[in-house]
Amino acid sequence: MQHRIIVLGAGYTGAIAAGRLAKRLRREDVAITLVNAEPDFVERVRMHQLAVGQDLKPRPFSEMFAGTGVELRLAKVTGIDVDRKTVAVIDANDAGVIAPGSGAGVIAPGSGAEELAYDTLVYALGSGWNAQGVPGTAEHAYEIAGRPGALRLRERLARLDAGRTVVVVGGGLTGLEAATEIAEARPDLDVALAARGGLGDWLSPKGREHLRKVFGNLGITVYEHAAVTGVEADRVATADGKAIPAAVTVWTTGFAVHPIAKATALEVTGTGQIVVDGTMRSVSHPDVYAVGDAAMAMGPGDKPLRMSCASGTPTAWQAADAIAARLTGGKLPNTPIRYFNQCISLGRKEGLIQYVTADDRAVQAVLTGRLAAVYKELVCKGAAWGVANPMLRLPTRRRRVTRERAAAGSAVKATA
Repeated sequence: MQHRIIVLGAGYTGAIAAGRLAKRLRREDVAITLVNAEPDFVERVRMHQLAVGQDLKPRPFSEMFAGTGVELRLAKVTGIDVDRKTVAVIDANDAGVIAPGSGAGVIAPGSGAEELAYDTLVYALGSGWNAQGVPGTAEHAYEIAGRPGALRLRERLARLDAGRTVVVVGGGLTGLEAATEIAEARPDLDVALAARGGLGDWLSPKGREHLRKVFGNLGITVYEHAAVTGVEADRVATADGKAIPAAVTVWTTGFAVHPIAKATALEVTGTGQIVVDGTMRSVSHPDVYAVGDAAMAMGPGDKPLRMSCASGTPTAWQAADAIAARLTGGKLPNTPIRYFNQCISLGRKEGLIQYVTADDRAVQAVLTGRLAAVYKELVCKGAAWGVANPMLRLPTRRRRVTRERAAAGSAVKATA
């Protein structure tokens, strides 16, 4: 009988894992099912672009996985029983059937609810926005952690009159990208950013200097060391008693993982991430692997990997390679996951590439300006290409490391 592999979630990590497994394993030996609620791939790293009215290239899974042998199930995951090794799903409303022989079958909806049995499970349900328990956030704030939220913000911004204020709450990568994208696309609006700490305080001095320059050129007001304690329809309140006017509040203060794992017998952290070993295998249930934001994986310096595409993609490679090795008797992957840079788009014309140590601490080297914007765009396109072409030649770790080090070397020369 075929070994049944179910991959839950088709974001970057889930889609990459499914495609890599199909590349590594023979169809006669395994049956790979990819479960996702939407029929096409969402480029999550571009949600700030979608929110300001830019149209993204459609990437249907039926085309991406055609000829791979991966079976796509359009459904929402409602529960997992890790002891019985089953997944409960309910069919997505827009599920349909692709003609047999296309290579990427889509199972038609039946009664709606169903249980899927697995031998190996890859959990890649990812994360959504995190309201942090701040009063009024759920009622009044907008988020861009996924396509529905980005489209809702897009519609609201399109109706917003000139001169109104948009406040982005959160000074991390998502907040920086959202604030600059909105300010560039809508120069008629007053855009502000409220950060708990200093603006880009984790960046190198050169990185912080460039960030402040871009924010100044775009006319973005920055409220530093401003912890937001409440959100109302027309303002946000901060811990120091300040009320910041806000016709629209965009909430970007981090991510919260999907709650399903926490409701299972899997060993999870207090935040619901699945605790895994170096091969992304659950420490409590060896038939389950977790990748991306859903996994509590340790990186260099014994520090947890941060929730990001930069972490998620290599965890997907690691899990797929480990599963294939264990099923075929091959050698387990043992290359540590590490960081090389943080890529930040600052609108369509500016960018900031902050080079970092293996454990994600900023170094002096940065790449800025138009060249950095092009670099970031190539990174985004490369990530989407990797998802959309799962059966093409797999890049080796050595080639990836060589490319990153070459780019880092160029940046060092440019900024020395």
